[in-house]
Amino acid sequence: MALGSLSWCLVAALALFCGSSWPQVHSSLAPENEVPLRPTTWFPEGKITSLTLPKGRTRRLYFTLKKKAPGMSVTVSPCDLPIEWSLSARTLKDKPLKSLEWSSKKSTPEVWWQGPGSEEKMYSFTGSAVDTYKGLSKSHATIYILRLRSKQQNTRATVYLHEGPGPSGAFPLLPADHRVHTLGVGMTSVTLSWAPSASITSLPQSQKSYDYCVLANSQKNYPSVCAAREKIGKKNDQKEEKKERRRRVTAWPILKEWWWQQWDSYPEAQSAASSPTDEYSDLQCVCQGTESVCTVSELLPETQYYFDVFVIDRLNGTSMAYKGTFARTHEEARAAIVTLREGELRWVTFSDRGSNSEQFFTFRPRGIQQSGLLTLQSCGGGEKVKVTVSSKGQVLSSQAVGGDLAHIWLQGSPSYLIHLEREGTTPSRMSDAADPALGGLMASVKMQTSSAYHRRGVPSLPSTLQIKSFNRLRGCNSVTLAWMGTEERSLYCVYRRKLGEHGAEAGGASALTSPCLGPESRSDTERVLCKYFQELNPRRAVTTAVIGGLEPGMAYVFDVYLMRRWGIPIKYASKMLKTRKEC
Repeated sequence: MALGSLSWCLVAALALFCGSSWPQVHSSLAPENEVPLRPTTWFPEGKITSLTLPKGRTRRLYFTLKKKAPGMSVTVSPCDLPIEWSLSARTLKDKPLKSLEWSSKKSTPEVWWQGPGSEEKMYSFTGSAVDTYKGLSKSHATIYILRLRSKQQNTRATVYLHEGPGPSGAFPLLPADHRVHTLGVGMTSVTLSWAPSASITSLPQSQKSYDYCVLANSQKNYPSVCAAREKIGKKNDQKEEKKERRRRVTAWPILKEWWWQQWDSYPEAQSAASSPTDEYSDLQCVCQGTESVCTVSELLPETQYYFDVFVIDRLNGTSMAYKGTFARTHEEARAAIVTLREGELRWVTFSDRGSNSEQFFTFRPRGIQQSGLLTLQSCGGGEKVKVTVSSKGQVLSSQAVGGDLAHIWLQGSPSYLIHLEREGTTPSRMSDAADPALGGLMASVKMQTSSAYHRRGVPSLPSTLQIKSFNRLRGCNSVTLAWMGTEERSLYCVYRRKLGEHGAEAGGASALTSPCLGPESRSDTERVLCKYFQELNPRRAVTTAVIGGLEPGMAYVFDVYLMRRWGIPIKYASKMLKTRKEC
């Protein structure tokens, strides 16, 4: 008998457990009017309420209106993600008795659902913008239900209920055209304008409860201040994580942590008594105030930026967003890149002689080896030019080039970017760049590029560029010259120019001694001879030439050029000689 009673109790307990759990399993199939017992959230009037919306779950807020309330308005402000929200009204034929509400264990909305009535969907909205519903109130036996839901992920929203037909006054007013306009775009700045808010224009100047806040970023437009704060908070969290990682890898983590604790134990006195105006200090507004024009500066060139304007009510802690805009800053003024041809001899001039100027060139060597030779020589009378050679953004060579010939070996890249930049010089030296012997050319740099198919380095240069003469071998109609050569087989050409009997004393040779005076600027009648020379021993690489056909007692300027297949011809130092009057 006892065993039978025990089994009967087990069956009854199991049935009770299954019966209590069955509605939870099939709660999604239950009709809307069968509300299970849950805590009720009442929507207070005239108070800004912040809600957390879990992903996929519907939050419900219930409220009723006063008897004499002719209308109402409900404002919903999502934070940073689109949400769905709707407003419904459930009207009963007869309002439930208060005694029934107090005697029942169910919540007030559930009591309303027990009676006969109907539910009407008044309004619905989906999006991330601030939206407001305005309408007339229903009968006094009506309960209103505000449903909010986020489908994407967890987010937050702010709601506000106002009873009455007029504006609530809790949120700033936006003009009819609430777009942000772009007045001007520069390389590092953008100027914006927008229609002023009536909340700011209607207030006297003594009251400063409203402000504009302009935000700029390079990612996207923010629909609300909350969304901007969320993004700024994520950036700050990432910075804190990096700092925490650095603390962990430090050699003395315990000592460093103690130091930071000691530092944080002395907070600033002002932080405790923060004013309401500091509530929006974390937004980092690029423009703030009551002006409806803003110039955002210190931007990066050739970058797209997004601009948002918010009008903020500091008294109520609310804000409204204008429709943001975006603009792309202009690119930097870049100098034109000139393509250098194979073996081309180029004079490089700088148009702006009052400041540092620069020019860009590109060169593509021929052949599979992708090697070349860059030869440069400054012709500015002591002025130096900085040359930088790069390829694919990597600097290969950088040096200053003066009056001496400079060789830069190019190897391993299909193309090279050559950047010439004149270094600062005195005005007296800059005036020397205009050499009258160069036919009026305002050249600062003499440059030549050529491909080197079989070479493995820069060509060898003579040990000295001085020309030697022999007084014993100087006659009335001829002179003998000697100069140093190289171990490579090269062509040497000798040029002469007649000065006259008194040319040397008058300094006529000074204009002909320019190191940039190449054979291309000389007349063919001035060329005396050209000869090939090669000596494998650099110490014995001396060659001579007898120049005849001269007039007695006349002064001449002699120039020797080393003509090579690659690079600029090398000019030896000019030599001035005078033939004998009597022999």
